[in-house]
Amino acid sequence: MATCDDENVSEQAPSPPPRRNWRRLIPAPLRHSLTIFLALLVVEYLVVPKFAIAEASLHRLRHLNFAWLVAAIVLEGAALFAYALLTRRLLPSDGPSIGVVFRIDLATTAVSHVIPGGTVGSAGLGYKLMTQRGVLGTDTAFAMATQGLGSAVVLNLLLWVSLVISIPLAGAHAVYLAVALVGMLAMLAVGALVYSFTRGEESAARFVRWLGRRLPRVNGERLEASVRHIGDRLRDLWRNSDALGEAIGWATTNWLLDAACLWCFIAALGRYFDPILLFAAYGIGNVVAVIPLMPGGLGVVEVTTIGLLSASGLPPSVATLGVLGWRLVNFWLPIPVGAGCYISLRGSRSGGLVASSRSLRTMTREARPRASEIPAPDGTVPE
Repeated sequence: MATCDDENVSEQAPSPPPRRNWRRLIPAPLRHSLTIFLALLVVEYLVVPKFAIAEASLHRLRHLNFAWLVAAIVLEGAALFAYALLTRRLLPSDGPSIGVVFRIDLATTAVSHVIPGGTVGSAGLGYKLMTQRGVLGTDTAFAMATQGLGSAVVLNLLLWVSLVISIPLAGAHAVYLAVALVGMLAMLAVGALVYSFTRGEESAARFVRWLGRRLPRVNGERLEASVRHIGDRLRDLWRNSDALGEAIGWATTNWLLDAACLWCFIAALGRYFDPILLFAAYGIGNVVAVIPLMPGGLGVVEVTTIGLLSASGLPPSVATLGVLGWRLVNFWLPIPVGAGCYISLRGSRSGGLVASSRSLRTMTREARPRASEIPAPDGTVPE
């Protein structure tokens, strides 16, 4: 028969420690994004090929040339590094080192591949990472704006050249003409924007001052000061032919190396496709990726590029497998690599899983830019 003392002892016995819930270490937005992207990954690499190619064509995977696969991965890494060199060239000479800029670019690329409308989120994250390392807000805004617009213009120019050469080879597809027209309009818009910053600065300043007064949480004077600073930097860049040529060169190198990565994936399947026809399909796929349906043009790039490569004479099975392999290293691989770079930038590598989780939670929070974060003339931003 149990005594009262026995009952008290049993009641006071320490309860076993609660089991650690590892789900709490991963931010909820990151868990949800991971779940969605795992589903998309399954759809893209398991479901889509079932419809796009016959099952018998998968025998090509048994005869892959691994030397071309290694070359493709190296070329994609070189393309990302060339983009970082473009970023570094547009920053002041006393800005962060190329190693830091490379990691910031990879972190922002990871964000742009995870959230819809990711370009906006990646810009907010890149802005904060740059300004936290001593770069003035106005210099950061100039570098990021010039980088994005300039890279798009270079892509459209390269695409125009490839289309002019490829039309006699593959015929004048309606999509070629439509993209050429859209690209021309886009470059005219960029030209008008650059002119407004460099030649019509007063008109642009009056417009942003008027706009700033009507937008909530936006300081019109700071917005105007930023526009004037960007105009000054654009004029300096235009006068410095060496810097302008170097920036255009790195933007061109980035696109050509990325396209070469796709070519290598197709070569790994035993097909040596015409580089001009390939770049035409590649360029159109990247141009239509600006449609904000999915982050990073997911799905849009694949369908467009595969269809155009097939229409240009590449077997559909090779086009599908080659494009999916290229997107594996072009779109999916930068996500975990960029997350690791962000953790290293936050100095959380030695803090274990908890510190890494906190860094990733901060990463998702910092990818939400606010309109109030307009730099002052001295480059500072409000807290």
